[in-house]
Formats: sequence, structure tokens, C-alpha cells
Amino acid sequence: MGKLERHATIADVAALAGVSVGTASKALNGRGSLREETRKRVRDAARQLSFEANAGARSLHSGRTYTVGMITTDTIGRFSIPVLMGAEDALGAGEMSVFLCDGRGDPIREQYYVKTLLSRRVDGIIVTGRRTEARPPIGVGLPVPVVYAFIASADPADCSVVPDEAGGARKAIDHLLAIGRTRIAHVTGPEHHNSAQVRAAAAVERLAEEGLSLAMPPLFGGWSEMWGRQAVGLLLAGQAEFDAVFCGSDQIARGVCDALRAAGRRVPEDVALVGFDNWDVMTEGAQPPLTSIDMNLEGLGRSAAEKLLAAINGAPSPGRHAMPCHLVVRESTTVPFPPLAPAG
Repeated sequence: MGKLERHATIADVAALAGVSVGTASKALNGRGSLREETRKRVRDAARQLSFEANAGARSLHSGRTYTVGMITTDTIGRFSIPVLMGAEDALGAGEMSVFLCDGRGDPIREQYYVKTLLSRRVDGIIVTGRRTEARPPIGVGLPVPVVYAFIASADPADCSVVPDEAGGARKAIDHLLAIGRTRIAHVTGPEHHNSAQVRAAAAVERLAEEGLSLAMPPLFGGWSEMWGRQAVGLLLAGQAEFDAVFCGSDQIARGVCDALRAAGRRVPEDVALVGFDNWDVMTEGAQPPLTSIDMNLEGLGRSAAEKLLAAINGAPSPGRHAMPCHLVVRESTTVPFPPLAPAG
């Protein structure tokens, strides 16, 4: 049996024509201001390599259809699905295809998917996951552009689009200060987790700018309701005076909310409560509904896809791009006004 024929890529066309991949893409798309001599050289190279014969080439030629691979390590989809939805919005409903691959945190499985996606001649790859700390690049010298979304690449030359978690934590503290809370506790996830570290450090820093400190050192634990309930026990046992709790996740905040109510502390009258992630299952299911920090995952996915498309068209955006988070206010920080006295 003979060897499988290797399909020509845009990189092969660029190499034969003696131009960059971006220039080759523009020439085949009919975009950009290129000399006619350059366009002809690229078209001749594409014809010589039979590049026009494959679907990837046709999509580049039309400038309308993109096929993109997406590799995730987020097995439950909590973070990757909103990112994917945002990416699809940017790439254009009905005008593209996305191959979603679940790497499950296994480097061997991940590399298999990289090879598979490249064999399908995708125009680019988006890498995402459930943790925001930097990870090793999925490859070096790949023939297509790669953008990291939510998760960051450890290579500063790669394009990474990440949430500004520190900025989000500062907004949570700003909100609590604005409603008059100054004895703020912080309950968050595992101490070794990047998000827990970043959010805790930003909260401490923001309070210090106002000459304040946390009611007690940050309480690190798990990303769970159970840990939130346990943490309230620690806060009460430590006899720390606190009038607000900023939680590193909505799951923690919901557990904190339940335990405060069981201990006879009213939310928000006695203790104001802010979560992080704006996960509707948690924020709307809590009693009362939770004020939370939204990382705008769909917007982050849209931005990542836009940067990938720009890179496919020869305009990469290397470096780390932090996307702002925003505060969503609900009843857990809104003290109701007392009823008006009857007129008489």
C-alpha cells in the first residue's frame, strides 16, 4: 500500500511563492493591497500544488467559510461552551464549522487532536480550558495560527485572550465599599489555584489602598458549596467581625449564604455577599439571588475568534490580552428599603 498523499497547505503555497502565509492568504482571498505580480505568483503556486482542489482552499478563495478547531480541557463545559458560543458568533452562523475536541487534560490525547485537526486542514485553532493559569503551547511552528481563550499560553509570543480576574475582584471590593461595608472577609478556592491567588491578592490590594484589611486572612479551600458552609463556621468560630463576604466563586457563595442563614445572619442586612463567575444556576438558585462578577465568557470567545480570523488573514496579535469583567448586582448586596409609614 502506498503512502497517503499529503495535501498542500497554505504554508506550502506561501513557501513556493516566496511570500508570507498572510500574504498568500490575502492573494487567494482577493484581499489586501498586493501587487498583481505577487497575486499571480501565489495563484500559480497554488495551481502547481493543486491547492485549489481542497475545501480549505476554496474557503480561503471565497473569503467566506472558515473551518476552525477548538481544543478544550474543560470536560463539563462550564467555561468552554460559552467561549465556543462566542467564537461561533464571531465566525458567522452558517458560514463556518468548528471541530470541538476534548483533550481531557491529557497531553497525548491533545497532540492526537492537533494532528487530526491539521489533517483536516483547519484554518486555525482555538485552545481553551477550565483553569486560567498559563499552560505549555500545544505546538511550536504549527502551520496555522493558534489563539488561547480563557486559558493562557506560557509563551508570551502566543496570542492569549484571558479575563481580567484581578480587575473583577477589585470591582467586587469597590461595590462592597460603596454600600458601606468595611469589614470584609474573603472565602475562595484552593491556595495553589491561579484564580484563587489572583482574586485574593487583588482584594487585599484594593482594601489596602483604602487603609483597610480583610476581617481575617483569606480562607482557601475548595470550589464548592460544602466549603462555603464550612468557611462560615471558621469565620464565626474565629469571632471575626465581618459585614460582607467576597467569595472566589458562586458555588462557594451559595454555600456561604446557606450557612449564614442557618446561623441567624441575614443576607444582605447583616452580611452582604458577592460571588464570582455569574453562573446563573448558582446566582439565581441562591436565597437571596447573588451579586456576582461576570467574566463575559461569550465576549471573550468572540474576541478570541476575531483575533484568530485576523491572524489567518496575516495580522496576528501576539501577547496576553485581558478582557474586563463586570459586576452584576442582585439582592445579596441590596438592602431593601423599609416600608413607608402610612400617611395619617
